[in-house]
Amino acid sequence: MPRDRFGLRDGAILTVSPAHPRFAPHGAPQICAGLLVFAALFGGAACACAQESATPAALEPVPALLTTASLHGVVTSTEGVVYEGAHVALETRLETSGNGMPQTATTQTDSTGAFSFANLPPGAFKLRVSSRGFATQSITGVLRAGEDFDARTIALPMAGAANQVTVSAESQVEIAQEQLNIEEKQRVLGVFPNYYVSYDPDPEPLSTRQKFQLAWKTSIDPITWIVSGGFAGVEQATNTFPGYGQGAQGFGKRFGANYADGLSDSFIGGAILPSLFKQDPRYIYKGAGSIPSRALYALANSVICRGDNRRWQPNYSAILGGLAAGGISNLYYPSSNRSGVEVTFSNALIGTAEGAVQNLLQEFVVRRLTPRLPRLSSSPAQ
Repeated sequence: MPRDRFGLRDGAILTVSPAHPRFAPHGAPQICAGLLVFAALFGGAACACAQESATPAALEPVPALLTTASLHGVVTSTEGVVYEGAHVALETRLETSGNGMPQTATTQTDSTGAFSFANLPPGAFKLRVSSRGFATQSITGVLRAGEDFDARTIALPMAGAANQVTVSAESQVEIAQEQLNIEEKQRVLGVFPNYYVSYDPDPEPLSTRQKFQLAWKTSIDPITWIVSGGFAGVEQATNTFPGYGQGAQGFGKRFGANYADGLSDSFIGGAILPSLFKQDPRYIYKGAGSIPSRALYALANSVICRGDNRRWQPNYSAILGGLAAGGISNLYYPSSNRSGVEVTFSNALIGTAEGAVQNLLQEFVVRRLTPRLPRLSSSPAQ
């Protein structure tokens, strides 16, 4: 039954009866002792109840009122060229449970070199950026609730000399293939193939197979066929090379001649001779420095090129390739339009001059007209 504030059951009455005086001397001490016992029990029970009611409240975790954070940045080379496809890994820990298991998220940089993470828990983080052929970079920090953390520009330096010693030829070919895959997506105005340009300032040398792959990719591109047909149509309309005649047969011959010109130039000057001389058939975009220095670089690249040993040397492949393609064209052009040796050399010189003009366009114009390319950072050129 419930007890009152004296620890007695309801209905019980504590009295000292004067009708029995003989019990008074002994009854009073007993009653006082009983009161003391009840008071002690009451105090102990109250403390126990207080502890029981306070313990759950002390142990009950206070819900953390957390909001999410985000993080973003850009990955570039030390020269300021941003990279597409760099691997970015983010490791985070909850702010309220720093000793807990970390959470990891990964992404890749887009065509502008940018990356971002959203809905991140506040707390410490570690960001790692890596790419084949480059030294891995790490950033640590703390994310605050509601913060959009700017990791700014993360520059990836080339792997050091000590690391390059351990890089196998197979891994170098793999890096070159990844770079080649990007180049094979380059199209001016999103239409015309622009495969023979590297926007990486220090690309890996191409293997013989990769040089032939690039030439083959160019020759079978549908735009190559369409452009050859366009030139054939103009020549037919203006009756250029009258020895071919008119009609479907004349158009077919003109189309075949135009296509053969490009095919021989791509394979001889872009694959066969570069493999023999161990030279890179691509134009390596400079993109930095003063306008005069870039113009001189573009003009010089019509007669020099980078070798597979990464050293600059005379561009034997392009010069001899132009002469060989001109000589082969005498096999299928009308006899009245075939050129002699002098004309072949003159055409080769003209082709070299045209190559210089094309390089100038590549250096100053074409990049702006090619979408989905890595962009130079906004830092001023040195």
